[in-house]
This record gives sequence, structure tokens and C-alpha cells, in this order.
Amino acid sequence: MVTGIPAGKSKAIFLTSGEEWASGKIADVYSRAEKERLSEMVELFAEAVSARDLRVGKYADVAREARFVFSTWGMPAITAEEIRELLPKVEAVFYAAGTVQGFGRPFLERGVRVVSAWAANALPVAEFTLAQVLLGLKRTWWHARELREKGGPEAWRAMGVTGAYGSTVALISLGMIGRRVAELLRPFDVKVIAYEPFGGDVEGVERVSLEECFLRGDVVSLHAPNLPTTRKMITGAHLAAMKPYATFINTARGAIVDAEGMFEVLRRRPDLTAVVDVADPTEPPPAGSPFYTLANLVLTPHIAGSMGNEVERMAAYMVDECGRLLRGEPLKYEVSLGMLETMA
Repeated sequence: MVTGIPAGKSKAIFLTSGEEWASGKIADVYSRAEKERLSEMVELFAEAVSARDLRVGKYADVAREARFVFSTWGMPAITAEEIRELLPKVEAVFYAAGTVQGFGRPFLERGVRVVSAWAANALPVAEFTLAQVLLGLKRTWWHARELREKGGPEAWRAMGVTGAYGSTVALISLGMIGRRVAELLRPFDVKVIAYEPFGGDVEGVERVSLEECFLRGDVVSLHAPNLPTTRKMITGAHLAAMKPYATFINTARGAIVDAEGMFEVLRRRPDLTAVVDVADPTEPPPAGSPFYTLANLVLTPHIAGSMGNEVERMAAYMVDECGRLLRGEPLKYEVSLGMLETMA
């Protein structure tokens, strides 16, 4: 594996799947300012190169000379053999987005360094989660529902609000996002407990079982990675064990929750509230789905992650990492083959 690349004008390309939406993401994420900053470090090819371009030989000379690949959402999955033939000089992939599971392994197996902006993408997710935790502790969505459904002054009451002081927030998984949520909760007078299936402690956070998270949490927030071992990890039985008027938050992936089990519990327990930013098995869910119709399920359209101005931070992280690599400095956000086994 390459450990340092000499400074100079190494050639770099933007790589995309070629779909119209994916090509647009390059322009959205890599602002003019970040492109200019990057161009000071490398010889950056102006056009985004698609997977189809590579396979039909378009921009072949450019691709074969590229030492760096930059991308974001819409990064294509290409085989190790294609990397060898079409990107023979590539030494590092800088991915201005989160998970690299869809494309990273062939690059890593060929000794190409893969760097992800997962830490940048974790920040808005954690901020969104903090907002929902505090709203949950005030039972905000429950009260809003009461006011809307009853439509009169009889609903104007504070029904057993927990509040932040002395309450318990349970986090499921202490990866990059879970740890950040725990940090953001420190100024508040709450008890933070967590289930961490892959090891690792966070100061001030009590490690407990998955079952205990649901039994003790006034709010339970899911941050586990979507892996074969975590699919449908959260069952209806877990949700049914929650405290009266508790809130469940899912900003991870819909597949980690048994959706049918969740729907059944929410129908039986109108006191509970589920705030979900993700759905399973499809996003968006089909018309008529309980994701839309259950009164105590608050659905948002996968907005917790980087949106709007926030996406530019992911590019900034990757440009910073490129600078570190060119200077021979340690990288902050490099992904290894071993990390693929436990990260989202």
C-alpha cells in the first residue's frame, strides 16, 4: 500500500456512474471554491468521467494517468480487473460521502487507499438526532398529534412530559454518529446508555444490553450499521418493551428494523412515537404504506444526512485529506478492509 505520494501535479479525475443525477452530485458537492483549492494541488480533469466512459475507452488516456479519483454519491462499482486495466496508476480514492461498501472492496484489495467523508456526513445526522431527542423528551410529536386530532382546547394539556432533566437516552451503536450524539448530549442533564455490538466505550456512557436500551430509554436512537448481522435487529418485541410515551428514532437504515413488527406495536401503543428518516424495503415507501398512515409514526424523507450547504463540508474534508496525502501526513478518514466488516 502506498504510504506517501510526492508533492506535485499528480493527475486526478472525478468518477461517477454516469446517471444524470449522479453527475449532478459532483457539481453539488464539489463547490467552485473546493475545486479551485483542489486544482492548486493536482492536475484536475475538468469533465466528470463515467463508468461507461471508462468501459468504452472515452477519456482513456486521462483515466490511465490518474493517480487520484474523487467522487461522491453515484460512485460506480467497478471490478478489480477494470481498476487494473482502466485505472492502472490510481493510488487513492477520495469519496465525499458516507459508506464505501458499494465500491470500496475492489480498490482496497488492489492496495488503493480509500478515504471517506463519513465523519463529515455524521455531523448533520447527529445534529438532527439531537433535535429529535430533545423533542422526544418534551413529547412534542405526541402533543402535536393530540392537538391536530382533537382540534379543540381539550387537547391543550401537557400529558406527562418527561423533559431532559434526569431522563435516559439510549443509543444503539457507538460508531461515528452514535459517539457524536453522545458528545452533543453532554451539556444536557440526561443519562446516556448505549448498546455497542462491536466494542468501544465512550466516556460517561453506560454500556448495557440491547434489551435494556428499550426498557430504560425515554428516547431510543438507532445508529447501527446496515450489515447482514444487523438486518431486522430491532424487533417488535423490543419496541413493545418501551416506556409509556417513549420515542424511537431511526436515522440509520430501515432494514435494521422489522418494519411490520414496528407497525404492529405502534398500532397497539398509540402512546409511543417513532421518528424515522429511513424506510424498508424501498425508499420512498409505496403509496398507502403504514409509514404514511400511522398517526404516531413521523416520517422524514432521508434528510438527516448532509443536505444543502452541508454537502460542501464533505468535499472540504476530502480536499483536506488529499493535501495530507501529498504532504506525506497521516490520513484522518482512511477506510481499511477490516473496517468494512463493521462500518455502515
